[in-house]
Amino acid sequence: MLFGSSGIRQEFGPGLVDLALRIGAAIAAGAPGIAVGRDTRTTSELLEHCVVSGMFSAGASVYSCGIAPTPTVAHATRQTDAGCMITASHNPESYNGVKLFNPDGSSFTLRQQAAIEDAIERTHWKNWDEQGHVRPIDAVDAHREAILDKVSLSRPITAVLDCGNGAGSVITPDLLTGAGATVIGLNCNVMGRFARPSEPLEANLPYIGEIVRRRDAACAVIHDGDADRMMAFDERGRYIDGDHLLMLFAKYLDRKRVVTTVDASMAIEEVAEVRRTPVGDSFVSEELLSWGDFGGEASGSWIFPEHSYCPDGIYAAGLLCEIASEWSIAEELDRMPRYTLLRESHRAGAPREVMAAMGADEPTHGIRVEDEDGWYLIRASGTEPKVRITAEGRTPAKAKEMLEAGHTALERAKRILE
Repeated sequence: MLFGSSGIRQEFGPGLVDLALRIGAAIAAGAPGIAVGRDTRTTSELLEHCVVSGMFSAGASVYSCGIAPTPTVAHATRQTDAGCMITASHNPESYNGVKLFNPDGSSFTLRQQAAIEDAIERTHWKNWDEQGHVRPIDAVDAHREAILDKVSLSRPITAVLDCGNGAGSVITPDLLTGAGATVIGLNCNVMGRFARPSEPLEANLPYIGEIVRRRDAACAVIHDGDADRMMAFDERGRYIDGDHLLMLFAKYLDRKRVVTTVDASMAIEEVAEVRRTPVGDSFVSEELLSWGDFGGEASGSWIFPEHSYCPDGIYAAGLLCEIASEWSIAEELDRMPRYTLLRESHRAGAPREVMAAMGADEPTHGIRVEDEDGWYLIRASGTEPKVRITAEGRTPAKAKEMLEAGHTALERAKRILE
């Protein structure tokens, strides 16, 4: 199985290079026009060349976005038959991979993924007079202008922005400046290496809070490697967890039907009607196609259906600055419901086998156990060799109890495999 919860990701090596060529040809077999972009990793240009070569060999026309965020490529895809982004998103720099999109920005569905995996095993060669060609397009400008048409600040603010040396560096600084913010930029260049771990976790951002307070900023915006994610800090320099960002966006936009994942806090159910999906932005976007007016994951993926079915950290960054220009974000957060939610990751040599031993039908969907006052979820990561445990309780003691129950269940499964 090639696809995880968000595209295909692997450690960089000859196998991934060969796979990229075959993926390109497989996509082109069903899509004659394809938008292609890449993140800033040192390995992305090589993989882009391989994917594009595969597309050429199958006769496709390629619309090259160059270095661009995932949501920017997804935005460009509305003018084509499919989109392809070379990225491993928030994974460490040694990883890379491929994300595939439909023209509405939604990720390829499970059915489409299965078709691609089947097509990879076949040959899609065109004759010399049917080979494809490339056309560069300015996807960044088009995406930025589309967001500026929808986002505006009611007053000038100062915003801290950390792009983590990822693809957001080519668009978010200009976007926020164009919207009316004074931007304090950190790691906003595309040098090819990440100055900090790409995942926008609080532990990876110990310096942000002090900068926000010292510069009297209204907020801080943080991207991962391909800027499909956006996390944030309020004006007091406090990291905003993803569950409360989900509630903040839902309240500001007056969204009453929210799609989120099984590992999100139960607090969201106090402010909106909720449907839950397995973990992975592709599942959230697929559910939004038939129900809901806003969706997201606590990991930082925010989907605005009226804009795109692709998680758009760029749009979310602009929207957060708009909110900061109208509200005190800190005061809004303090009024929101809050329960104790604990998240842990455990490295595992065979996470799928561990989950199978626990009785999970699909390892990345996992096992969720709940009662009236709390729940825990154990699942295999779809992007890394890890097993993740999430637990929540109405009290800290209940959350700890549910986390310990999850540990016990995980250790029991490991013993079965010994």
